[in-house]
Formats: sequence, C-alpha cells, structure tokens
Amino acid sequence: MEVAEARGRSFNVALAYLRAFIIVLVVAHHAAMAYHPILPSFEATSLVEYMQSVQAISPVNDEQRSGMLALFAGFNDTFFMALLFLLSGLFAWGSLQKKGEGPYLRDRLLRLGVPLVLMVVLRPLTYYPTYLQNGGDGGFTDFWTQWSRLEWRGGPLWFLEVLLFFDVVLVSSGALGAGRAIVGPGPEIARRPLRFFLWLVGLSLLAYVPISASYGSFWWVQIGPAQVQLNRVPLYALYFLSGVLLGGMGLERTFLTPDSDLARRWGRWTVAALVAFVVSLAMALGGAGEGLSASLYVVACAALSFAFLATFLRFATTRRRLFDHAFESSYGIYVLHYGVVSWVAYALLGWAFRPSRSGSSCSARRSRFVGPRPGSSGGSVVSRACSERDAAATAMRVRPRGVPAREIRTLSRAASGSSRRRGRASRP
Repeated sequence: MEVAEARGRSFNVALAYLRAFIIVLVVAHHAAMAYHPILPSFEATSLVEYMQSVQAISPVNDEQRSGMLALFAGFNDTFFMALLFLLSGLFAWGSLQKKGEGPYLRDRLLRLGVPLVLMVVLRPLTYYPTYLQNGGDGGFTDFWTQWSRLEWRGGPLWFLEVLLFFDVVLVSSGALGAGRAIVGPGPEIARRPLRFFLWLVGLSLLAYVPISASYGSFWWVQIGPAQVQLNRVPLYALYFLSGVLLGGMGLERTFLTPDSDLARRWGRWTVAALVAFVVSLAMALGGAGEGLSASLYVVACAALSFAFLATFLRFATTRRRLFDHAFESSYGIYVLHYGVVSWVAYALLGWAFRPSRSGSSCSARRSRFVGPRPGSSGGSVVSRACSERDAAATAMRVRPRGVPAREIRTLSRAASGSSRRRGRASRP
C-alpha cells in the first residue's frame, strides 16, 4: 500500500485519489442538476416564487432537459456522500491520536468552520443568477429584499456542517470506544470485505429505513445555515463511524489494502453494485413503497461504495502528478465550486445543445398558455419568448456562411431580453 508525502503530511494514494474523484463527481453532479427533468416547468416571475418550489433543486433552471444527466445524478446520489463520510472517518482517529483532543478539535474548527463562514458570505452571489433568470431587473437591493425572505439554501454547505458535528461528537463523547463496545466489528471482520459489507448493510437498514419510511426519502430540514437531508444523517453517521473504526485498527490490518480480497475481486464488486443500483432504480420508478425503496437504496449505497473502494485500491497504486494536484486542491474545489457552477449554467442559458429537444420544450411550454394572460395587452409572454428563441435556434442551424456564431447568439440573447421587457411592460 503506497503512502505518499505532500505538503509535509502523508496520505494513502488510492484513498486520496478516490476522495479527489468523489469531489469531481460532486462538481459534475451540481452542474447536471440545471438540466434535471424534475426542475420546475412553470415560468417563475421572481426569485421568491422559484425558490419556494420544492422542485427548485438547482440555482439555474435551463429549459433543456436530459434524462441521461438525471440518471447520472441519481447514480451519484445513491452513494457518493456516504462514501465521502466514510473516507473522512478513516483518517479521523489517527489524526485524533496524533494531535490530541484539543488540537484536533481546534484544527477541525479552522478547517471546516472557516469555509462554512466563507460559504455563508458568498452564498448570495451563488443565487444571484437565479434572481436574474426569474425576472430580476431591480439590482442588488431588490435581490437582497427577496433573498432575505427565503430560507437560505445551503448547497454543498451541509456536508461541512454535518462533518463538523460528527467531529465534535467524536471528541466529546468517546464515540470510538462506544462504537467498538456496542457494534464495532472485530479484527476478523475488518479483514473480510464481504462480512464487513453485510455488517454495514444490516446496521444501515436500522439507521435509515425506519426514519425514511416514516418521513420520506427526501426529508430536508433547515439546520443552522444549511438545509440537511435529515433522514440520511444517521446513515452518514454510521459510515463516518465505520471509517473511524477501520482507521483506528490500522488500514494495513483491514481489507483496505491493494492485496486484499476486495481489491482482487473488484470486477465482481462492480457488477454486483451495478445490479443493485439498477434494481433499486427500477423498483423506485415502479412505485415501490418507501420501506422497500429505502432498503434497496441501502444495499445499493453500500455496494457502490465498496465497488469504488475496490477499483481504486486495485488500480490507483502509482502516483501521478495530475492526480496529486487534484487531491491537494479537492477541498478548495468543494468549498468554491457551487457558485462557479451556478454562473456557468446561467451563462449557458439559450445555448441550444440539442436544438430539436429545445424546440419541443418551447412548444410544450407554449401549449400551457392559449391566448394572452389576464390583464395583458398581447399574446403570451412565453409564446413570444419561445418563438424568438426558436427563430434564433433555427438561425444557428442555417446561419449564412461567414456569419460568426457569436453574432447569432448575441442576437438570440437580445431577442430574449427584448421579449422579457415587453412582457413586463404589458403587465398591469
């Protein structure tokens, strides 16, 4: 098992690269949410109206939709945050033993608390594109008036908040010793991945299924500065504690080594994980009850987590400079990416990645308004906007030779802006 040095500290190459990869998945996940089919289909006229919709899962709502990106987002959501908590727990106990309780907690408060404050300060800038997309033309003062009426969406902020809470509990309550005494696996189970997997699944069923069956699989609650998916907190706590327990035993004495059964049988774990995910997805889409859906989710979550651990332990055995940089920058990327993703998605509004689908989307929206809105002096604002966007998209497809695409896009945005201004002027 290769251990490398970077910036004066050692790290396990395979697990470090896996953490960096999960952060990349987080960024891609949030980028994909702007095109998720579950996003609101109505035409919001204000930041408040859009954000109060339970479907507002992304700061920016592009009219283009992608079923493949929805599948990608669902795949990520099945496992990646639970696995990130497990990876965080793996090195928590060793760091705690090395530094002592006081210095460890102080370091965690600085590492997690300062970015929390930074993200709270920067969060309004993340949602300013939301204001601009939904009728915002009154400047920052008008934006702040609307923003102050909302519960602040945390985005990825919640992970730092929950992880800091777990660290405080770990230090203050002796959670490691309690975990070993009550549910901790023995050294023999820690060396056998299948037994540990079954142990983890069994406890996950107890931690996740009852609360999800009672309150639903998407029970989000405002806690502090972030919204937390409360029904998953016990599951995340279990994964974090599992990482702490494995790390406390010493990774070289567990199945988290390149020569372990887990790494050697990475192919079997991958196939089993994909089957578990497909079955879980099929049952959820088929209308299975909350209890059954939650149970299948638990199995898929653990299987995918083990499959990624096995794959990286098997193949990420050699250091690469690019991957080292990705690992060293991954935490900063996590802290800052959400605002960047929001503004990039806003900048891409109006770009017809799939013109035929975009046209059909406009046709669907246009069909919702037969004739003018009550009190307006003309036809539907949505109809006019879609007509001009369709015309712009057509122009992009048949633009004359020699006419730059940039000029066509500029005309498209100008036409859309003109349509919105006429729509606002026509309202009583």
